[in-house]
Amino acid sequence: MQLTGSPTARLRALSLAALLCIESLVLSGCSAQNSPPKFDSARAFAILQKQCEFGPRPVGSAAHDKTRDYLVGELRRYAESVELQNFQHTTAGRTYKLSNIIARFGSGSGILLCAHWDTRPTADEELDAADRKRPILGANDGASGVAVLLELARMFHERPPAVPVTIVLFDGEDFGPTGKDMFLGSRYFASKLGDKSGFRYGILLDMVGDKKLEIYREGNSQTGARLAVDKIWDTARRLGYGSIFKDEVKYTISDDHVPLIEAGLPCADVIDFDYAYWHTLDDTPDKCSAKSLKTVGETIAKVVYSPHDASRLWTGSRSRREKHQASRKTKAC
Repeated sequence: MQLTGSPTARLRALSLAALLCIESLVLSGCSAQNSPPKFDSARAFAILQKQCEFGPRPVGSAAHDKTRDYLVGELRRYAESVELQNFQHTTAGRTYKLSNIIARFGSGSGILLCAHWDTRPTADEELDAADRKRPILGANDGASGVAVLLELARMFHERPPAVPVTIVLFDGEDFGPTGKDMFLGSRYFASKLGDKSGFRYGILLDMVGDKKLEIYREGNSQTGARLAVDKIWDTARRLGYGSIFKDEVKYTISDDHVPLIEAGLPCADVIDFDYAYWHTLDDTPDKCSAKSLKTVGETIAKVVYSPHDASRLWTGSRSRREKHQASRKTKAC
């Protein structure tokens, strides 16, 4: 480059060029910071399979304890801190020990990502009465959401997003058999949030591994976390996943997001409820796919790494409870 003119003019031109160069570097750095690393679908699917290798993982089983230790160990490889939120639940004269697993990335609360890690103790959708008493493997209903979150944890470690993220793996979601004995971990977690949780919003992943993935907007999410739902579905559409993230409400479901919404924290449920093997003995890894995990994982990663407007997505309104409960129709997941 050749500069002409007076010494003062040349100095000003050099100063301007330097500022533009610095601005370019800063902007490129910000762009890189907001761009998620590659989602490793093969690794995510391996995590799904690993959970299933422990066998059915209902609360109170040895496989449940082994799975907890595995998940804690994996998260400690990537998170800044990992803690167990231990609690107990008593039903039918027996007391069970449960643990929510909480992993934090960055300082503060920011965005909450969650899934349940336990599995259903009874295959209550089986036709045969004897089979209905057996526990399910839970490849999709349990392992799939956890698999996506553990791969996201690796990505957050590799390239920390601009906003803090907390991953919570809920225990006791599928304990059952009825609603009063379900969503135990999310209920306990919500009860400890207080009036100022600091979370902007939450995203729940449940049954996201189905080979024939179709995810509709969920009714309770649409009512209690509309802005978060819009952001997820808009992001999926921009990524080319609009045919999978259906832009309409099909089901209104009771799931782990409901206690959070009722506590004042907007939380969107990303769930494929059109799963033929739900609560059956056929909920096995061969019904799931790495491609489906990638579709959901890339979408959620893009949401997390994109700029956020906390004032729009986090309202903190306690009146949300009344509005949500008035419109709520339950369908236990």
